[in-house]
Amino acid sequence: MSSETHNNRTILLTGATGYVGGRLLPELEKRGFAVRCLARRPEHLHHRCAPETEVIKGDVLETASLEPALAGIHTAYYLVHALGSKTSYAEQDRRGAESFAAAAARADVKKIIYLGGLGSGQGLSKHLASRQEVGSVLRAGSVPTVEFRASIIIGSGSLSFEMVRTMVQKLPIMITPRWVRTLAQPISIDDVVAYLLSALDLPLNESRMYEIGGADKVSYEGIMREYAAIRKLRRLIIPAPLLTPHLSSLWLTVVTPLYYKIGRHLIEGVRNETTVQDKRARTDFTIRPMGIRQALERAIANEDREYAATHWSDALGAAVKEHHYGGIKFGTRIVFPMQAELPLPPSGAFSLIRCLGGTYGWHRYNFLWKLRGLFDQLLGGVGHRRGRPRPGCLNPGEVVDFWRVEAVEPGRMLRLAAEMKLPGRGWLQFDIEEIPTGSRITQTAIFDPLGVSGLLYWYGIYPLHILVFKALLRGITKAASIRAHEHAQKL
Repeated sequence: MSSETHNNRTILLTGATGYVGGRLLPELEKRGFAVRCLARRPEHLHHRCAPETEVIKGDVLETASLEPALAGIHTAYYLVHALGSKTSYAEQDRRGAESFAAAAARADVKKIIYLGGLGSGQGLSKHLASRQEVGSVLRAGSVPTVEFRASIIIGSGSLSFEMVRTMVQKLPIMITPRWVRTLAQPISIDDVVAYLLSALDLPLNESRMYEIGGADKVSYEGIMREYAAIRKLRRLIIPAPLLTPHLSSLWLTVVTPLYYKIGRHLIEGVRNETTVQDKRARTDFTIRPMGIRQALERAIANEDREYAATHWSDALGAAVKEHHYGGIKFGTRIVFPMQAELPLPPSGAFSLIRCLGGTYGWHRYNFLWKLRGLFDQLLGGVGHRRGRPRPGCLNPGEVVDFWRVEAVEPGRMLRLAAEMKLPGRGWLQFDIEEIPTGSRITQTAIFDPLGVSGLLYWYGIYPLHILVFKALLRGITKAASIRAHEHAQKL
């Protein structure tokens, strides 16, 4: 692989399997850089990389592995940390930074870019102090280093966003400790990546440190209230000053996806105010970070897009055959998948799916579909009366009873988005794959509940969902068998 591309700069990316590194990698590839990734487990990274991206096995704590990783490198991103380590993560992080800085100097690397944590004053948490110590170690080396210190990072899949989202979605009443009112300056992951990319072209003769944050200063409580407003949820937040960090960590473990150890370090960190004091980032970069509402809206939209792009026949695997009351949880969403094999090629199977709704009906229990539409009309919704505009193929944006076509891939996938009145959002997706005997169809009902009312709705009428969705798939299977039989008779 040639390294002499994009102004002769080859980039080393450490931490590519992490949250920020995983977002940065495709942006570097998109811009035409020659990228080399250092990973302890390369097999976990190969499928995420472009074919021309190099992935080599190594560890910042293993000096011998750094020499081949840094050979010919112009700029190195240092985005690793040992927070999940079973031993002292602060000591490991310090040793890793010292080893990396020395190896980069020997390899004649021109620049190191590092992302750490924002915070100042006395009494920094162990986690924030460790992140800043790593930055100090790198900047003390002979390779010029750009250190960014960021506040809370907001983005789909980020630790802070997941915590906020889960608490607000699950808890109508939140008893919150003192730390939720500490001021921060949350920054969108998109803006963080923009800073990391801009640092590539920053003229640098000596190391620099920049504090970066979003446009708004807001506490975790403010973030939760903003998220609730966006999702149209009413939430009561009651302060409990005596709730200690230890008890808060245990509480987060119960109500959120966070592990206790990670939750404890996160809470210890947010006790410190993390607002931008040094304004140099605004003068040295043209980036103007977005505010908290736009950051949250973008995180929600990105999550929807990433989720919608998933083909459930691939994502669920063996889980399709498992039976859980209410379905299977994926993030905030609940999915109810079913599969069947049809004696038709994918094109024939797809022709049956694209004829659902309207005068064609839903194979069985059509009276229940109509009853649901009538109930929706009584609530002021669109009801069942819209039918479908025309027979044959459906195009994105067209209506099918109380659904709207969201995405179509002829012969492969059809996704319908629910437009009836719901305490949440719903989809019905059909995925088709070719098998030796014809095709396999995966029918997946997807629901994103809005608060407790959404959960009560889904789990309360789940038996009815089982009845109609199983009947729908059996009807498609039966229609496929009839069509296959008729075709065989004509031969």
